[in-house]
Amino acid sequence: MASAKWPAGTSHHRDLCCRSIHLLRKMRSDVSSLLESYAQKQGLDKNINLDSVDGVPTASIEQHWSEISDAERLADNLKAYRAFEFLLNEILEAQKSDLTPTDGAFHESIHSVILQVSALSYQLEQLMVTLGHSVPARELEGTREISKRASFEQKVRGMKVLQELAHWAVRSVRDLHLMSRPVKTEEGAIPNVSYCMAQAQKK
Repeated sequence: MASAKWPAGTSHHRDLCCRSIHLLRKMRSDVSSLLESYAQKQGLDKNINLDSVDGVPTASIEQHWSEISDAERLADNLKAYRAFEFLLNEILEAQKSDLTPTDGAFHESIHSVILQVSALSYQLEQLMVTLGHSVPARELEGTREISKRASFEQKVRGMKVLQELAHWAVRSVRDLHLMSRPVKTEEGAIPNVSYCMAQAQKK
């Protein structure tokens, strides 16, 4: 497995990691709360089977999760959060136009998560640049087809998006934690993401 070779200026790396982990923990909490209110407002059972809903990034990896390189790990996360930003905007549009048109507070809670996902994508891009990894090009987003979906389909799709986003938040913290393994140089051990996680837990 490839190791992150931290060059000079590790304080910047630590800062990016600390902010990302702190944001992930906040986002995970907010998404959990949003998921609860979403299920209630849409009249959905929280245990509904959503396996048939496609087009949503899943956080699971079939095998060899620990053997993925740091560059691949960060790229997977970045691509997922870019997709979630688009999908969350779909959810918000559906709520405003059809499902909960008068519930401004609910719309604002969705928008708040969108902003967190956008900020996280930016921080991951900065981390990849800082580590010398190639940032994947942003894929062309598909045209939203909210009006062509039945209300129930819109509801369950939104729930699937929120569930998978919560799973990704957990995986992303694990990914950054795995990348925190000590790295040795001629000058000795370089501070790493373990420091960031400790700092994030203090907040």
